[in-house]
Formats: sequence, structure tokens, C-alpha cells
Amino acid sequence: MPLFKTRTAAVYGIDAKPVDVEVDMFKGGQAKDITLVGMPDAAVRESRERIKSAMMNSGFRYPNQSVTINLAPAHVRKEGAGFDLPMALAILGAMGTFPGLDQHLAVGELSLDGAIRPVRGALSVAVCAREQRIPNLILPAENASEASVVDGVKVYGVRHLSEVVALLTKPETFLPGTFDPVKLDPTKGDAPVPGAEIYDFRDVRGQTTAKRALLVSAAGAHNVLMIGPPGSGKTMLAKRLAGILPPLSFDEAIETTKVHSIAGLLPPGGGLLRTRPFRAPHHSISDAGLIGGGTGAPRPGEVSLAHNGVLFLDEFPEFPRNVLEILRQPLEESTVTIARSTMTLCFPANFMLVAAMNPCPCGYYGDPTRECRCTPAIIQRYLAKISGPLLDRIDIQTEVPAVPYKELRAGEVTESSADLLERVERARQVQTARGFSNSRLPAREVRKLCALDDSGERTLEMAMRRMSLSARAHDRILKVARTVADLDRAESVGAKHVAEAVQYRSLDRNYWT
Repeated sequence: MPLFKTRTAAVYGIDAKPVDVEVDMFKGGQAKDITLVGMPDAAVRESRERIKSAMMNSGFRYPNQSVTINLAPAHVRKEGAGFDLPMALAILGAMGTFPGLDQHLAVGELSLDGAIRPVRGALSVAVCAREQRIPNLILPAENASEASVVDGVKVYGVRHLSEVVALLTKPETFLPGTFDPVKLDPTKGDAPVPGAEIYDFRDVRGQTTAKRALLVSAAGAHNVLMIGPPGSGKTMLAKRLAGILPPLSFDEAIETTKVHSIAGLLPPGGGLLRTRPFRAPHHSISDAGLIGGGTGAPRPGEVSLAHNGVLFLDEFPEFPRNVLEILRQPLEESTVTIARSTMTLCFPANFMLVAAMNPCPCGYYGDPTRECRCTPAIIQRYLAKISGPLLDRIDIQTEVPAVPYKELRAGEVTESSADLLERVERARQVQTARGFSNSRLPAREVRKLCALDDSGERTLEMAMRRMSLSARAHDRILKVARTVADLDRAESVGAKHVAEAVQYRSLDRNYWT
């Protein structure tokens, strides 16, 4: 009885797990019948018809025997069409077309004519191959660029089933793909992440206070909330924040690319993502769309797609309250855990939250030039959509007032994004030397790294008493003050740094109490 085994991988969360594809062919039963076992989903079961047509249209004989295919381990559900290629290779191997494939891992979807379509999660599959010490990876040509960044694995991008057979029978005639470091340079190579277009702060007129708040936010990776009337420039400012964030490191690029690859958002033939993601979901998004989940194997949501980048929530109170409340865990822990009856998956979610909102439904509460049409009860209901615990997790709150006509028409040159980026990178380098960004300082490090002088202690004590701040707010004020001190290149945190940090916590007292 011909028995053959190939190796592949299945993606769960942002990681891939090894899967063995075992094929047994025997006489008896209905000829040309394929039996699939090992918990395949509908897409995997449908591969039987694709494999038959692909083999015959590629010039290969299909066996006139019954075929049993086992996907092991059998207790884990297999999803997606990426099992087409390894199953077809296992059948061809059982027919004696080529020797064993213990040194190869294959993944790919087959077309009826034998062409190989791209799959999701190729980078995770390449990491799995390295961890399993499998030296050769065969996958669709469109996925070769992202997989080639993994050291220790020879990546072969293929376009047709016949090309794979030629590779396995005459491997000396094929060269593996190579990783081009130029693709990590934001000024060269592939297009940036969709939605991460770079805008310049030089285009913004006025809003000096809001610009300063965003500078501090970028320097310490702090969450920020902007409140102001319609048309004051909140969205314009938020879109420019990505332009003053440091470029992705290699490890960050790997993590970010994994998430986008699994979500199917990488451009065809694209390699590593080089620019930080900027995600701006509509306020009608569901909780599964924001946090992740869905039917079958959970998929990453917007908080994970914004990993190592910016999540911008415009019209903040318009989001359903239950959707906003599930932001608490990722904001605190930088991960999202999604539990299902058959599996529990963790997705990374280390993002900067940038939220923008009007002070009331009509948008003109507190505006000196426009009359607000909202009653106090309406305003309170509107603001109550943002809970106190969620506000407590936003380090910086700043007003974005309407821009006066003279400032709007002024021709003065303001700081560009390149100038601000230089200051942000200098502050981030100091934090990197400490081992943490300021927003992620562990509690045990806060008192040591955010030590205050006498004047700073008095300023913080006065703010805590007058504003009735929580213990979480106390620590977050210290972290923001540390960031302000880093921007000033100060070794210690002084009273002026604390005063600026306290100023960024005052808006919730102006509007919510």
C-alpha cells in the first residue's frame, strides 16, 4: 500500500503550527475517491475537486485508486485552502513521482489549471519551518518576499504545480529567494501600509497646544484624546501623528507584517511592512471587528492591525459603549485574548490610541463664537458614553479649539514633521536605553525613573488633592512628566514637567464633572 507524507503548517492566531499530511492509496471502494480526515473545514474538503483537476490539467496522471488523506494532529481543526499543494504533492509522492519530502514544508492554494494562488500567513509559516528545523519552504511566488526575511530557511516561490514537481526532481536548477534589506527603508522599495500615508505638521495652522500634546504623545507612546468643535483640525492632526513616530525596528516589522499577512492585507509580492500602521475604523464597527474574532478561527481586529502603530477613533462617543469598553484590556496589557470552545488565541495589540470627539452632539458647547443648541441633559448623556475607567487609561487630553481667522491666514512657517520626528527619536532613544517606553513603564520602575524633586512633589500633591485623581492617574501623570523631561533632555523630573502632565489630565474635570 503506497504511503507518503508531506509537511505543511496551519495558522492559528499570529503563529503557525506544523501539520503532517499523510496519504494512503489502496484498491477497493470507488476509484478516484478521496477521503479527508483530521477535522477539515469546508474549504479543505472542497480541495478534493481542485486537486483532481489541477493534477490532470498539469499533465499528471491521477491514480485509479481510492485515496485517504489524514491531516495530523487530528484534534485540531484545519481551515483554509493552503492545504491544497501539500495534499497534491503527497498524492504525487505516493505515486512515485519524487522521493520523500521530510526536508520540505509546502503551502499553497491550487487553481483548476494547476496555478498556485497566494495564501495568508506566509511569514508565520516561514517562522514555523525554522522552528521545526525544516530547511526548505515551498509556497506561492506572491508570498516569497515576506517569507524570505526569515533566516535559516530556503524559500522557493512557485507559480504552478508542474514547477513544484520540477523543483523536487531537479533541485539544483532552482535558487531560493533572498531578502532585500532595502525593503525596510521607508524611502525605497514597496508601497507603505495602506492607510499609513504620511502628512506633514507644517500644513497645520495654529493649534500650538494640540501639536505639543501630540509631540509628547509620540515621544512616550501615550494615548491621547482631542476635544473640539467640528472643523477645528482634530482629524488633520491625528493623520499627521504617524509621520512623527520612529520607523519600525526589524522585530517590530516582523510582528506587524505577521498580523497584516494573516488578515490578507499585504499587497501581492510585498515584503516587510516598513511604516507604522494607521487604522481609522468607522464608528459603526462591531466589537468583533474592533477586537478580533469572527466565525471559525478568530481573525485579528483593528486593535491588532494597529499593532506598533496608531488606532484613530474619530467621533469617539458615537462608537457603541460595549465596543469602547472592550478597549480596556488591550490598552492595559497590549494583547487581546479571544477564547473559543476549541481554542484560545492571543493577538498583539500594542498601539497608540488617538481619539477625537466634539464636546456635545451639536459640537459647539463652550465655543465662544457659536451657540450650543444642546440641553445639559443631552450633553451629559453624550459625554457619559465615555466611561471613567476608559478615560483614566488615556494619558493626554487636550482641547482643539476653532482656529482664529488671523492664524488660519498667517503665512508663518511652523515646525515640520521631520523636525518633530528628530525630537521624538531623541526622546525614544533615552527610553530604549532604559528598556521601556514611558507609557509602558512597569509600576516598580515608575518611582525609580520618575523621581520628583521637592517642588515637583508639591505640585503633584496639590493636583491629586484638588482633582481627586485615582492611583492609576497618579502613575500616568508621572509617566507623562517623564516624557516631557526626556523632550527637555532633563535627567530628573521637575515641577514644570509635572505641571504640564497635570494639565493634560484636566479636561475630564471640565467636561465630565
